[in-house]
Amino acid sequence: MKTPLKTALVIEGGAMRGIFAAGVLDTFIDEDFNPFDYVVGVSAGSINAAAYLAKQKERSLKVFTDYSLRPEYISWKKFIRGGHLMDLDWSWEITSRELPIPIDKVFASNLEFEIGVTMNSDGRSVFIKPDADNLSHVMKASCTVPLFYRNFLKIEDEVVADGGVSAPIPIYRALEKGANRIMVIRSRKNSFRMKNGLENKLSKFLFHKYPGLSKAIQNRPAVYNKAIEVIENPPKGVNFIDVYPPSNFETKRFTTNYNVLMKDYELGRIAGKEAIKNWKHLSKN
Repeated sequence: MKTPLKTALVIEGGAMRGIFAAGVLDTFIDEDFNPFDYVVGVSAGSINAAAYLAKQKERSLKVFTDYSLRPEYISWKKFIRGGHLMDLDWSWEITSRELPIPIDKVFASNLEFEIGVTMNSDGRSVFIKPDADNLSHVMKASCTVPLFYRNFLKIEDEVVADGGVSAPIPIYRALEKGANRIMVIRSRKNSFRMKNGLENKLSKFLFHKYPGLSKAIQNRPAVYNKAIEVIENPPKGVNFIDVYPPSNFETKRFTTNYNVLMKDYELGRIAGKEAIKNWKHLSKN
């Protein structure tokens, strides 16, 4: 008998660019499509993952196109004055109260769910299997974008940061878990390759208290680009379904244009249908 294939879903973060994955995953919910043994998300991808697992359709859409567009969330004025650019504290409090994720439904299936964070001490990726008690805290920790959110959270007495810093596309974790049929939902166009920018160059100065985090920020472009290379040239016996935004995708990390976000959500919805078709085709072979 053939050994059953282990299947995985990997969801990239990207702040407001997560609107694309929100569209993809809402299509999955509509189609009752969840063939995965393992799901992993980082940063905004972790929130998208939780809403998907809870079958909470359009929850992420409302977060991106309503709460995230309110002046309390993204504010350059606050940032210039020394506050948060992205006020996760405000966002978490109001969405937890007004748009809570039904935690019991997140853990209703037998699949394994993990969320990635970055250890500030040494820059390692750590993947945490959340439970009903810590899900909200772990998701928030994974979303703490260095500099733009000025606080850091702790998990088991360790200071952590955005999971997308050390593992921007956490395919390696899926491979470590033994997955050989992996769907990846990205938040950038296929042509994108990450380069060292000002954030990378200033990381030693900005995060001198956390040399591990600084190192992870400096290494991020290489880690990101290597992940794309692996997706395009997978190890023997591994198949990827690569789902990424089309060329007319416009949303950036801090986009606050409602019409752009809605258009790009619909692009995700369309991509979701194609992803299901591709997965089923792969499953037949």
